[in-house]
Amino acid sequence: MKKLRLILGDQLNADHQWYDQEDDEVTYCMFEMRQETDYVTHHIQKVLAFFLAMRAFADQLRDRGNRVIYLEIDHPKNLQDLGENIQMLIQRLNIEKFEYQLPDEYRLDQQLKEICGEINVPSEVFDTEHFLTEREEVKDYFGEREFLMERFYRHMRKKYNVLMQGDEPLGGRWNYDRENRKKIPAGVEIPSFNLFETEVGDLMEKIESAGIQTMGRLEDRTLRWPLTREEAKKALDYFIDQLLPNFGKYQDAMTSRSPFLFHSRLSFALNVKLLHPLEVIRAVEERMDGDEEDEKKLTQVEGFIRQILGWREYMRGIYWAKVPEYFTKNYFEHTTPLPSWYWTGETKMNCLHHAINQSLDHAYAHHIQRLMVTGNFALLAGCSPDEVDAWYLGIYIDAIEWVEITNTRGMSQYADGGLLATKPYISSANYINKMSDYCKNCKYDPKKKTGEDACPFNSLYWNFLMKHEKLLEKNHRMSMMYNLLNKMDEEYRKELKKQAEKYLSNIENL
Repeated sequence: MKKLRLILGDQLNADHQWYDQEDDEVTYCMFEMRQETDYVTHHIQKVLAFFLAMRAFADQLRDRGNRVIYLEIDHPKNLQDLGENIQMLIQRLNIEKFEYQLPDEYRLDQQLKEICGEINVPSEVFDTEHFLTEREEVKDYFGEREFLMERFYRHMRKKYNVLMQGDEPLGGRWNYDRENRKKIPAGVEIPSFNLFETEVGDLMEKIESAGIQTMGRLEDRTLRWPLTREEAKKALDYFIDQLLPNFGKYQDAMTSRSPFLFHSRLSFALNVKLLHPLEVIRAVEERMDGDEEDEKKLTQVEGFIRQILGWREYMRGIYWAKVPEYFTKNYFEHTTPLPSWYWTGETKMNCLHHAINQSLDHAYAHHIQRLMVTGNFALLAGCSPDEVDAWYLGIYIDAIEWVEITNTRGMSQYADGGLLATKPYISSANYINKMSDYCKNCKYDPKKKTGEDACPFNSLYWNFLMKHEKLLEKNHRMSMMYNLLNKMDEEYRKELKKQAEKYLSNIENL
């Protein structure tokens, strides 16, 4: 039976059962398509990384003896649409059966179901053999109970016997998050991370000549991300040897001295399946090397494993439990457009200037920059969750909808009304000043709430609390802040509101 097997751009798992045996009757197909480059404006480095990783994977399959049809973005037979390309190959190759792996995005899941209903050959779907949970597992685990990541994380620790001593957590604690919130001292040396250099000038020219609209920058036309499994394994080894010893305690820190600090930069490789999450977890777990009593080492190791075993799987589970209705959640009914400087970085607020320019330069920002700087401002300013989603989905190299929208619309923007996060993740300038060195070089004073050059985060924060008091006053995690707000003099509350409205009316010039 002549089979056509589809490989999507984030399904680069060379250990999948499909590739265990050579079969002359199987043709694998991969497509670079305008359908995928155009549904949102992506960072140029994201488009390049996907195309180059896909091309390398296709070459790897060919080297193994597999038959591969790969349509590049400018191939004359590329119809730029998934369904049309599949139909064309089925007819051209006299295909008798179509097979694909479960997509990670709802839109592609729906599209492939429609395609299978339209083609005139039978079809079969396979698991991607990547995640540590089934699509519906998180939903089934919680049932009617409240969704809580910590509960799920402990379940996963036991399920996969990670950092465990029998039925108890290694070190006697499940979570070292309290030790993972340190500001990075000026004297701490941050290693460089220049492991990879891929010259991409020719491909950039093809992307530009095709008329694909992108965002972001790559001025030297050299991509510095792992694009093959071998490179991803090298990046993992480097992280464990050079960065992990300081990862945990400084994972929430922000500094203008480094865009990456001690973060692994493995998220792209994980999300396109060059690495398996369990191999990453086991490799990091081995760092303990029998030192069960070494709490300093455990702080770093647990802090990283929690992101992969807990948060990553949890985000995916929430996604499949709540789409498609999740796409329209807007708890605060926010409609303000994102300021244009989210695409340029041209703002006088130094924290946003740095976090956005870093994102434009590297297609990367770590979770606290995304949550407590760019996301925090967007929420305080009342920006539309639709626009926030599109920006995050486009600008970050690791952003695929299943992980982006849950983190953005849920965690960052609280647009789901508290399904995912137990409170809105908002802050005044105090948090940013505490966790970074951004404020010392800023036009705005982080200690001033009103008046000339008062940091916008301060008045916007209190204005947000006042505006949404009816929605949030019963949230027990917000009670302390509402107690402070209610103790404020009414005139001072009016002054804060006036300051916030002044900034919001002039948001493009902040």
